[in-house]
Amino acid sequence: MKKSFIFLLIGLVTACGVFAQAVTGTGQISVRLKQLGGEHPRILIRKGDIESLRDGIPGSAIKSRIHHDILEACDAILKMPQLERELEGRRLLGKSRESLRRIFYLSYGYRMTGKQAYLKRAEEEILTVCHFSDWNPSHFLDVGEMTMSVAIGYDWLYDKLSEETRQLAREAIVEKGIKPSYNKDYNWFVKGTNNWNQVCHAGMVFGALAIAEFHPELSADVIQRAIEFVPNSMQFYAPDGAYPEGYMYWDYGTTFNVLLIDAIEKAFGEDFGLSRQEGFLETASYEQNMIGPSLLVHNWGDSGPGATLSPALFWFARKTNDPTLLWFQNKIITDGKKRFTGDRILPALLLWAGAMEVDRIGPPSEKVWTGQGKSPVGLMRTSWTDPEPVFVGFKAGSASVSHAHMDAGSFVIDAKGERWAMDFGMQNYHSLESRGVNLWNMAQDSERWKVFRYNNFVHNTITVNDQLHNVKGYSKIERSSDQPDNMFFTTDLTEMFTPHIGKAKRAIGLQDKSRVVIRDEITTDRNGAKVRWSFLTPAKARIVGNDLVELTQNGKTMYLQFQSSAGLALKTWSTVSPNDYDADNGDTMIVGFEAELPANKTEYFDVIFSEKKEGKIAVKPIDEW
Repeated sequence: MKKSFIFLLIGLVTACGVFAQAVTGTGQISVRLKQLGGEHPRILIRKGDIESLRDGIPGSAIKSRIHHDILEACDAILKMPQLERELEGRRLLGKSRESLRRIFYLSYGYRMTGKQAYLKRAEEEILTVCHFSDWNPSHFLDVGEMTMSVAIGYDWLYDKLSEETRQLAREAIVEKGIKPSYNKDYNWFVKGTNNWNQVCHAGMVFGALAIAEFHPELSADVIQRAIEFVPNSMQFYAPDGAYPEGYMYWDYGTTFNVLLIDAIEKAFGEDFGLSRQEGFLETASYEQNMIGPSLLVHNWGDSGPGATLSPALFWFARKTNDPTLLWFQNKIITDGKKRFTGDRILPALLLWAGAMEVDRIGPPSEKVWTGQGKSPVGLMRTSWTDPEPVFVGFKAGSASVSHAHMDAGSFVIDAKGERWAMDFGMQNYHSLESRGVNLWNMAQDSERWKVFRYNNFVHNTITVNDQLHNVKGYSKIERSSDQPDNMFFTTDLTEMFTPHIGKAKRAIGLQDKSRVVIRDEITTDRNGAKVRWSFLTPAKARIVGNDLVELTQNGKTMYLQFQSSAGLALKTWSTVSPNDYDADNGDTMIVGFEAELPANKTEYFDVIFSEKKEGKIAVKPIDEW
């Protein structure tokens, strides 16, 4: 009892300490800013950092490759035309991101090599975007990234830029960047809870740090505002680090969150408790575990399928002293011929890698990862090092979360080096918005759920009575196991189907390091129910019996075996959408079954994914898993 009380007291003191730092006053920030004086650079690096960074590159193949790729990209930028203020639909974001890429790369390139051509072109890029009429504040992500772009160039190249350029950059940062962030027509992000909060506050803080000696009160207020309100979005990393918007938006929101924290820490010597927000330092494990052995990710929600290089993971690896977080980053860099110079934050990878040994990374020790929160996930694999392990990603959650789909209960599966159960992920937003689709209304009757890739009919889940999932429904990971021969996750999906059935539970397990078992248990009400079970796949699916489907791709074969207490009708469905605004879905198909369930009865459905025709498998009721 005494020990529990001590731990509780320590927790309360820690929480209060973090909170106290998070509400540090503008006055204290102002005092700390004055201590910076007029010294530049001060954003992400300080005087002397470049020399130590330069010295650490030759001894590392990975750092050398990234460094040389950046310099080659700088050479390519020298030949490109200047950017023009052209919107894509309602966004200037593409131009803002390209500006950030160009100016960050060129600033890095000049600081590392002293090449005058890089300096000259960086100054031209700064002048170009500062002469834009505005940075499109109606879509404030555009402003956030553009402000960061100009701030980095201004700060890193400060002593080499002409006074005219410095003055124009300061004016643009204030008038086109920071001041619009105080306009109520544009600044909903300030207290927002999604990635806009993280990205836009980061951009504003970079701008504020860059011009602090010229606008001390404004800069202090911007930084204090970020310290106070960025936790609005960071709260959703709790309790385990699962990011509510999925893999791709983890990389976006978290990267800019890390940029903000690192910039504040470099300037002030501390981050005012931001990195100690619950679940934040654990979130790097979430991102790493989302990657399958095929380097395809569990791309639920608005996410692309491919694993990407993530500079932020190098920050987490250093911050937590856990280099295993770079297991897949090492592979992404060394295993292929892919260039990474489309990543506008790439120079930060080298800053964050610092003196870490990144060329020889050991694998993580845990093969099962579970995260709750707004979008709970379960991730399991048979091995990190075997050439063809089995990987399963499982998703619970809700369709009401930012960037979510109607995919509660869905899963992806890798085996034999292939992705067998897949998720389409996102469709380009402009392709839908330009056709008049109201994509951002999350209501039950929204046009969003008519988009083929977004609703439950095309996800690896169940559908009841041909109805959409209940957009307000929520499911968590109820139970899990990390036993090597019996890994599993369970969830209660009942809220997805209210009021059509009485109860719906799903479990997915990885058994004997070889087969995947999906079990559903459905209890009907007095009306009975029609159930559809879907498995989206890039493989060729052939129904070869009343209870067996053969899957083939790239000369490899797997099987889906079905067993149930109810009668099943195995079926396939096309992935060609009837809507002309939907993206092409390639050579894919859906296989599964339909079943008519009687009233007031509980039925079970077992599906076994295996490379063998297993025959009858005894599967326990979910409550006994």
